[in-house]
Amino acid sequence: MLLPELTPVDSRERGIEKVSEKMRQVSRFKKICVFCGSSSGKKTSYRDAAIELAKELVSRDIDLVYGGGSIGLMGLVSQAVYHGGRHVIGVIPKTLMTNEITGETVGEVVPVADMHQRKAEMARQSDAFIALPGGYGTLEELLEVITWAQLGIHRKPVGLLNVDGYYTSLLTFIDQAVEEGFISPSARRIIISAPSSQELIEKLEEYVPYYDRVVSGLKWETRIIYGHAWMPATTRCQEPSMPVDDAAEDSGSSVSS
Repeated sequence: MLLPELTPVDSRERGIEKVSEKMRQVSRFKKICVFCGSSSGKKTSYRDAAIELAKELVSRDIDLVYGGGSIGLMGLVSQAVYHGGRHVIGVIPKTLMTNEITGETVGEVVPVADMHQRKAEMARQSDAFIALPGGYGTLEELLEVITWAQLGIHRKPVGLLNVDGYYTSLLTFIDQAVEEGFISPSARRIIISAPSSQELIEKLEEYVPYYDRVVSGLKWETRIIYGHAWMPATTRCQEPSMPVDDAAEDSGSSVSS
Protein backbone atom coordinates (compact mmCIF):
# COMPACT_ATOMS: atom_id res chain seq x y z
CA MET A 1 0.00 0.00 0.00
CA LEU A 2 1.33 3.44 -0.89
CA LEU A 3 1.91 5.91 1.92
CA PRO A 4 0.95 9.60 1.57
CA GLU A 5 3.47 11.34 -0.64
CA LEU A 6 4.79 13.71 2.02
CA THR A 7 5.24 11.01 4.64
CA PRO A 8 8.84 9.83 5.21
CA VAL A 9 9.36 6.64 3.29
CA ASP A 10 10.48 3.35 4.75
CA SER A 11 12.16 1.19 2.09
CA ARG A 12 10.29 -1.98 3.11
CA GLU A 13 6.91 -0.24 3.05
CA ARG A 14 7.73 0.89 -0.50
CA GLY A 15 8.61 -2.66 -1.41
CA ILE A 16 12.15 -1.56 -2.21
CA GLU A 17 14.74 -3.40 -0.20
CA LYS A 18 18.37 -3.35 -1.10
CA VAL A 19 18.82 -5.92 -3.79
CA SER A 20 21.15 -8.82 -3.04
CA GLU A 21 24.32 -9.09 -5.08
CA LYS A 22 23.07 -12.28 -6.74
CA MET A 23 20.02 -10.46 -8.14
CA ARG A 24 21.94 -7.49 -9.51
CA GLN A 25 22.38 -7.17 -13.26
CA VAL A 26 25.32 -5.56 -15.00
CA SER A 27 24.28 -2.44 -16.92
CA ARG A 28 26.05 -0.29 -19.48
CA PHE A 29 24.55 2.74 -17.70
CA LYS A 30 25.84 4.36 -14.54
CA LYS A 31 23.14 7.04 -14.28
CA ILE A 32 19.75 7.41 -15.94
CA CYS A 33 17.75 10.62 -16.06
CA VAL A 34 14.04 10.19 -15.36
CA PHE A 35 11.55 12.83 -16.49
CA CYS A 36 8.20 12.62 -14.69
CA GLY A 37 5.36 14.58 -13.18
CA SER A 38 5.31 16.52 -9.93
CA SER A 39 1.79 15.07 -9.64
CA SER A 40 1.00 11.39 -9.20
CA GLY A 41 -1.85 11.28 -11.71
CA LYS A 42 -5.25 9.69 -11.14
CA LYS A 43 -4.29 6.06 -11.71
CA THR A 44 -2.48 3.94 -9.15
CA SER A 45 -0.70 2.30 -12.10
CA TYR A 46 1.33 5.47 -12.60
CA ARG A 47 2.60 5.37 -9.02
CA ASP A 48 3.22 1.63 -9.29
CA ALA A 49 5.22 2.21 -12.47
CA ALA A 50 7.43 4.80 -10.77
CA ILE A 51 8.26 2.35 -7.99
CA GLU A 52 8.83 -0.51 -10.45
CA LEU A 53 11.19 1.68 -12.44
CA ALA A 54 13.06 2.49 -9.23
CA LYS A 55 13.35 -1.22 -8.48
CA GLU A 56 14.75 -1.86 -11.93
CA LEU A 57 17.35 0.90 -11.55
CA VAL A 58 18.40 -0.44 -8.16
CA SER A 59 18.63 -4.01 -9.43
CA ARG A 60 21.03 -2.86 -12.15
CA ASP A 61 23.14 -0.60 -9.90
CA ILE A 62 22.01 2.50 -11.79
CA ASP A 63 21.89 5.89 -10.07
CA LEU A 64 19.08 8.39 -10.65
CA VAL A 65 19.19 11.89 -12.11
CA TYR A 66 15.89 13.78 -11.98
CA GLY A 67 14.28 17.19 -11.63
CA GLY A 68 14.78 17.57 -7.88
CA GLY A 69 11.19 17.65 -6.59
CA SER A 70 9.96 15.37 -3.81
CA ILE A 71 6.23 15.29 -4.59
CA GLY A 72 4.24 13.31 -7.15
CA LEU A 73 6.00 10.72 -9.28
CA MET A 74 9.25 12.64 -8.83
CA GLY A 75 9.09 12.01 -5.11
CA LEU A 76 8.12 8.37 -5.45
CA VAL A 77 10.90 7.39 -7.85
CA SER A 78 13.61 9.39 -6.06
CA GLN A 79 12.76 8.11 -2.59
CA ALA A 80 12.49 4.53 -3.82
CA VAL A 81 15.87 4.62 -5.58
CA TYR A 82 17.46 6.27 -2.56
CA HIS A 83 16.07 3.74 -0.09
CA GLY A 84 17.15 1.00 -2.46
CA GLY A 85 20.73 2.05 -1.87
CA ARG A 86 21.54 4.03 -5.03
CA HIS A 87 22.69 7.62 -5.39
CA VAL A 88 20.08 10.24 -6.31
CA ILE A 89 20.91 13.57 -7.97
CA GLY A 90 18.15 16.18 -8.12
CA VAL A 91 18.75 19.18 -10.39
CA ILE A 92 16.47 22.14 -9.80
CA PRO A 93 16.45 25.91 -10.44
CA LYS A 94 16.92 27.91 -7.28
CA THR A 95 13.72 29.88 -7.90
CA LEU A 96 11.64 26.67 -7.89
CA MET A 97 13.09 25.09 -4.78
CA THR A 98 10.51 26.41 -2.34
CA ASN A 99 7.64 25.46 -4.65
CA GLU A 100 8.77 22.04 -5.83
CA ILE A 101 10.78 20.65 -2.91
CA THR A 102 8.46 19.75 -0.06
CA GLY A 103 8.39 16.81 2.29
CA GLU A 104 11.38 14.47 2.41
CA THR A 105 14.15 15.39 -0.02
CA VAL A 106 16.69 12.64 -0.54
CA GLY A 107 20.12 12.36 -2.08
CA GLU A 108 22.12 15.18 -3.62
CA VAL A 109 20.38 18.40 -4.63
CA VAL A 110 22.10 20.44 -7.34
CA PRO A 111 20.72 24.00 -7.54
CA VAL A 112 21.10 25.73 -10.91
CA ALA A 113 20.33 29.17 -12.30
CA ASP A 114 17.41 28.42 -14.61
CA MET A 115 15.47 25.83 -16.61
CA HIS A 116 17.96 25.80 -19.48
CA GLN A 117 20.86 25.02 -17.17
CA ARG A 118 18.74 22.39 -15.43
CA LYS A 119 18.23 20.43 -18.64
CA ALA A 120 21.87 20.82 -19.66
CA GLU A 121 23.08 19.56 -16.29
CA MET A 122 20.64 16.63 -16.24
CA ALA A 123 21.81 15.64 -19.72
CA ARG A 124 25.47 16.00 -18.81
CA GLN A 125 25.06 13.82 -15.73
CA SER A 126 23.14 11.00 -17.46
CA ASP A 127 23.84 8.03 -19.74
CA ALA A 128 20.21 7.60 -20.88
CA PHE A 129 16.76 9.18 -20.47
CA ILE A 130 13.39 7.72 -19.45
CA ALA A 131 10.05 9.52 -19.36
CA LEU A 132 7.37 8.38 -16.93
CA PRO A 133 3.89 9.89 -17.30
CA GLY A 134 3.87 13.65 -16.75
CA GLY A 135 2.58 16.97 -18.03
CA TYR A 136 3.94 19.94 -19.97
CA GLY A 137 7.30 19.96 -18.21
CA THR A 138 7.89 16.27 -18.80
CA LEU A 139 6.98 16.58 -22.48
CA GLU A 140 9.20 19.63 -22.92
CA GLU A 141 12.21 17.86 -21.42
CA LEU A 142 11.52 14.68 -23.38
CA LEU A 143 11.13 16.38 -26.76
CA GLU A 144 14.25 18.46 -26.24
CA VAL A 145 16.52 15.47 -25.61
CA ILE A 146 14.95 13.75 -28.64
CA THR A 147 15.77 16.83 -30.75
CA TRP A 148 19.30 16.89 -29.34
CA ALA A 149 19.71 13.26 -30.41
CA GLN A 150 18.47 14.14 -33.91
CA LEU A 151 21.03 16.96 -34.08
CA GLY A 152 23.83 14.67 -32.93
CA ILE A 153 24.34 16.64 -29.70
CA HIS A 154 24.24 13.34 -27.80
CA ARG A 155 24.10 9.61 -28.58
CA LYS A 156 22.21 8.59 -25.46
CA PRO A 157 19.07 6.44 -25.68
CA VAL A 158 15.66 7.96 -24.95
CA GLY A 159 12.87 5.78 -23.58
CA LEU A 160 9.13 6.21 -22.99
CA LEU A 161 7.58 4.15 -20.20
CA ASN A 162 4.17 3.81 -21.82
CA VAL A 163 2.14 2.98 -18.71
CA ASP A 164 -1.42 1.95 -19.59
CA GLY A 165 -0.95 3.49 -23.04
CA TYR A 166 -0.29 6.96 -21.61
CA TYR A 167 2.05 7.89 -24.47
CA THR A 168 0.26 5.99 -27.25
CA SER A 169 -1.37 9.14 -28.66
CA LEU A 170 2.02 10.91 -28.69
CA LEU A 171 3.60 7.98 -30.54
CA THR A 172 0.68 8.00 -33.00
CA PHE A 173 1.28 11.71 -33.64
CA ILE A 174 4.99 11.07 -34.22
CA ASP A 175 4.19 8.23 -36.64
CA GLN A 176 1.87 10.60 -38.51
CA ALA A 177 4.69 13.17 -38.68
CA VAL A 178 6.85 10.47 -40.27
CA GLU A 179 4.11 9.71 -42.82
CA GLU A 180 3.73 13.41 -43.61
CA GLY A 181 7.47 13.86 -44.12
CA PHE A 182 8.30 16.00 -41.08
CA ILE A 183 10.28 13.29 -39.27
CA SER A 184 12.53 10.84 -41.10
CA PRO A 185 12.00 7.11 -40.54
CA SER A 186 15.54 6.84 -39.16
CA ALA A 187 14.91 9.67 -36.68
CA ARG A 188 11.74 7.87 -35.54
CA ARG A 189 14.01 5.16 -34.16
CA ILE A 190 15.42 7.61 -31.61
CA ILE A 191 12.37 6.98 -29.40
CA ILE A 192 12.18 3.64 -27.61
CA SER A 193 8.97 2.67 -25.83
CA ALA A 194 7.74 -0.22 -23.72
CA PRO A 195 4.88 -0.82 -21.24
CA SER A 196 7.13 -2.06 -18.42
CA SER A 197 10.36 -0.77 -16.89
CA GLN A 198 12.19 -4.08 -17.30
CA GLU A 199 11.38 -4.33 -21.01
CA LEU A 200 12.20 -0.65 -21.56
CA ILE A 201 15.61 -0.77 -19.91
CA GLU A 202 16.47 -3.97 -21.76
CA LYS A 203 15.69 -2.13 -25.02
CA LEU A 204 17.77 0.85 -23.90
CA GLU A 205 20.69 -1.47 -23.14
CA GLU A 206 20.55 -2.76 -26.73
CA TYR A 207 20.09 0.66 -28.34
CA VAL A 208 22.30 1.51 -31.32
CA PRO A 209 22.80 5.30 -31.55
CA TYR A 210 21.00 7.21 -34.27
CA TYR A 211 23.27 8.58 -36.99
CA ASP A 212 22.13 11.00 -39.67
CA ARG A 213 22.92 14.59 -40.48
CA VAL A 214 25.01 15.87 -37.58
CA VAL A 215 25.38 19.49 -36.55
CA SER A 216 29.09 19.80 -35.87
CA GLY A 217 30.10 21.63 -32.71
CA LEU A 218 26.74 21.81 -30.94
CA LYS A 219 26.64 20.56 -27.36
CA TRP A 220 23.80 20.36 -24.85
CA GLU A 221 25.76 22.78 -22.61
CA THR A 222 25.35 25.42 -25.34
CA ARG A 223 21.95 27.11 -25.54
CA ILE A 224 21.03 29.19 -28.59
CA ILE A 225 18.97 32.16 -27.47
CA TYR A 226 17.98 34.90 -29.91
CA GLY A 227 20.98 34.15 -32.08
CA HIS A 228 23.57 34.22 -29.30
CA ALA A 229 25.38 31.43 -27.49
CA TRP A 230 24.39 31.11 -23.84
CA MET A 231 26.76 29.18 -21.58
CA PRO A 232 26.24 28.13 -17.94
CA ALA A 233 28.85 29.72 -15.71
CA THR A 234 29.94 26.29 -14.50
CA THR A 235 30.37 24.82 -18.00
CA ARG A 236 33.03 25.33 -20.63
CA CYS A 237 32.05 24.52 -24.18
CA GLN A 238 32.89 25.60 -27.68
CA GLU A 239 30.86 28.00 -29.75
CA PRO A 240 28.53 26.44 -32.32
CA SER A 241 30.31 25.99 -35.64
CA MET A 242 27.25 26.64 -37.77
CA PRO A 243 24.58 29.39 -37.90
CA VAL A 244 21.44 29.07 -35.80
CA ASP A 245 19.19 28.94 -38.88
CA ASP A 246 21.09 25.95 -40.29
CA ALA A 247 20.75 24.07 -37.02
CA ALA A 248 17.04 24.82 -36.89
CA GLU A 249 16.59 23.66 -40.48
CA ASP A 250 18.33 20.37 -39.71
CA SER A 251 16.17 19.61 -36.69
CA GLY A 252 12.88 20.95 -37.94
CA SER A 253 12.72 23.24 -34.91
CA SER A 254 14.79 25.81 -33.03
CA VAL A 255 17.44 24.53 -30.65
CA SER A 256 16.26 27.01 -28.05
CA SER A 257 13.13 26.40 -25.99
